[in-house]
Amino acid sequence: MPVKLQQIGLAFSFTLVLFGCAINNSASAPTNPPSTSAQATLEKIKTIVVIYAENRSFDNLYGLFPGADGIRNALKQPATYLQLDRDGKMVLPTLPPVWTSNDPNWSFVGRLPNKPFRIDAPPGGTPSANGIKVSSPDLVHRYYIHQMQLNGGSNNQFAAFSNAGGLTMGYYDGSSMAMWQLAKEYTLADNFFMGAFGGSFLNHFWLVCACTPVMKNPPADRISILDEHTGMPAFKRTSALKAAPQYTGDLTFTPADKTTSLSYAVNAVQPPFQPSGTKPAEHGDPALADPDATGEAFVLEPQTAKTIGDTLSDKQIDWAWYAGAWHAAVADGMQSPSQPRKVIYNSSAGSPNFQVHHQPFNYFSRFDPATLKGREQRAAHLKDYTDLQIDIAKGSLPPVVFYKPQGTLNQHPGYTDVMSGDAHIAEVVRQLQAGPQWPGMFIIVTYDENGGLWDHVPPPKADRWGPGSRIPAILISPLVKKHTIDHTLYDTTSIIKFITRRFGLDPLPGVRKNMGDFTSNLE
Repeated sequence: MPVKLQQIGLAFSFTLVLFGCAINNSASAPTNPPSTSAQATLEKIKTIVVIYAENRSFDNLYGLFPGADGIRNALKQPATYLQLDRDGKMVLPTLPPVWTSNDPNWSFVGRLPNKPFRIDAPPGGTPSANGIKVSSPDLVHRYYIHQMQLNGGSNNQFAAFSNAGGLTMGYYDGSSMAMWQLAKEYTLADNFFMGAFGGSFLNHFWLVCACTPVMKNPPADRISILDEHTGMPAFKRTSALKAAPQYTGDLTFTPADKTTSLSYAVNAVQPPFQPSGTKPAEHGDPALADPDATGEAFVLEPQTAKTIGDTLSDKQIDWAWYAGAWHAAVADGMQSPSQPRKVIYNSSAGSPNFQVHHQPFNYFSRFDPATLKGREQRAAHLKDYTDLQIDIAKGSLPPVVFYKPQGTLNQHPGYTDVMSGDAHIAEVVRQLQAGPQWPGMFIIVTYDENGGLWDHVPPPKADRWGPGSRIPAILISPLVKKHTIDHTLYDTTSIIKFITRRFGLDPLPGVRKNMGDFTSNLE
């Protein structure tokens, strides 16, 4: 239920009541149809734009947002934030060190009390050293490990199972962000959860198909080994204060499902088509990744599950996935395998640092560049950021738009900072607002997943894949309620549900029925 920012006095108590109900909701509960007025407004929407940033929990960026369920609520009850050691019993006396970094600027973390802390203010660092304008170390964010951190919804083992130790408990004062100001002007959703446990690879699939990629016979050395009692990878019982976590068998695929005999790809694996982190085969088709590559270069077989792109095309509704540095990455991927990559996974100065596992449609057989039809589909639907700018200015955006910023501008910890991506995304929003399609536009700015960063709100229970932790989501439109915080239960599949409802599409089976679809936010 949306509330106005002016109703801050009621927002906190109502939010706590709502979360208690949400956790017990059945994932198959029916979704109510929009009201007559909301339906009329829905039909005014001609263009839906989804901007997908990277790896931030809600508390990490918006925990101090006035009226939202954030850090203020988290600190009211120590059981909400106190982190346990790896035995699941002992309360850690302090936060663990940042095991992944030798930078002395982050040494303060291991001396902090066991509670959330401001990264950009004492007793943490200072804005000049560890502030929101500086890239922090990366944090582990993998399918099984994320579930271990959640600990059944208690959220109390994030620090124990993070390779970045106590950094997971850090948050920023995000009030200097341009997107914060847009959240104040339009609608901030503070009960929106990532679609799947784990990392970017899996959550991008859940954005476009509400599904987990499959493979019949993945290599044995890429299949996770799970403890028969916990269903999770085994780990060394060393205290989180003594050493970084060490796991046995946390790999790419699940063990074969007993019912389907299929394994599921739950951690990042390379796409079969360029651009890919796996180079073309020597003397092979340069548009393909080497199908015989092994180890971490192993490529996923082309996927055939139905996506939101398929359901849109079935209704003859145009759509496009725009990605920063797409054209450059395609050219980079098609180089001779003897040539070094200059764009793909290249974090050197001046490179866009293109992340291929953030491009979900490039895993589907529909976009196979070795076929004429695949090349046609790629030309029609997989586009570059430069194409997005042209289409915004011309007013020629298709009815459904996905935009993925390049690595240097996506806000991912480890290889970029918060503010560069914030400025970029806000500028894209400004361009959209100035464009001729703005009067009928609905923009959703959200994140793929939490990036291993703690959030105090337990995710609702749905299925084996998720949802995972709470992430930010901002709804921007001339047709959306203004100055509003929305406490409605959402997850990444809500985006598919909203697109499906607006354009009368066939529903995708993985979309969770108890999640909202944004129609309650329409004026």
